[in-house]
Amino acid sequence: MSSEIRLAFAHPSERAIATADDGPVDRISLRDHIVEVEIGAFQAERGTRQRICFNVVVEVQPIVGHIDDDVDRILSYDRVTEAIATELGAERLNLLETLAERIAERILLEPQALRAFVRIEKLDRGPGALGVEIVRSRSDLGSAAQDSSQERPHPRVVYLTNAALMSDHLGAWIDQLSAERAPLILCVGLPEGRRAEVGQPMAQRRIDILAIEQNGWVLAARDARCKVVATRTELDWAMKNGQVCIWAPSKIILDAVEGPDTPTTDAVALTGWFAKEMDASELLVIGTDAPRVANVSVRNSPVGESVL
Repeated sequence: MSSEIRLAFAHPSERAIATADDGPVDRISLRDHIVEVEIGAFQAERGTRQRICFNVVVEVQPIVGHIDDDVDRILSYDRVTEAIATELGAERLNLLETLAERIAERILLEPQALRAFVRIEKLDRGPGALGVEIVRSRSDLGSAAQDSSQERPHPRVVYLTNAALMSDHLGAWIDQLSAERAPLILCVGLPEGRRAEVGQPMAQRRIDILAIEQNGWVLAARDARCKVVATRTELDWAMKNGQVCIWAPSKIILDAVEGPDTPTTDAVALTGWFAKEMDASELLVIGTDAPRVANVSVRNSPVGESVL
């Protein structure tokens, strides 16, 4: 038992050696790689950065024959640090466990990688280091790796004003739009009428975003084909399976590493930001002027019988 406890707190390289198969194996390691990032499930961890320490060991296939001092024949250390940077930059995460899983998966997509040990620790949450450690092998990837390697679809993002949302033509528009090959994501703005107003900007931002989500549920009640969706994973699944989505913005906006710099009251601009994040094939705005969005085709449509 004492040996197991010692290994639990030892560097991952020692665990790798202790749990290795009998066959020959090579290892590369990254020690005490510290990054400042916003992460954590507690409200006190939002809006602030903390130090995260990474220790990673990757078991790789032994190189047969001479290396010839050729960097292209090895798994570069840069691929490990790039995996960390890529996952930290993808979205704001609540759990170290999620981050560790994603880093391990990305590393194991490298052809030389066989097994990955990933330890992540928070250095600023107490008198000691708080963290997690996982071990994953190439065989653990399964269909998850295949799904991650598939190209994400490019949806058509459609913004509906309140007049468009309540239009008698809504069902016909959804018929027209869902008949197109691109997946369909519908977005709405703030509902009509008064909403709570407070003097604290962060609290007001949450109130406004939740009000947009309430309006999304109004849209869902008007057409049963439309499902309210909150996470990128749910959106990816829905788009691949032909489901018409209504974007609930709270999680994606609040978890974005680089969130929108537009006021939450400007729902059209928020939709433009979302369309860019989703790499949309088109942003269609029904009932008002559309914003300019880099690298996204944008057009307007009046609240008429047809939107195509």
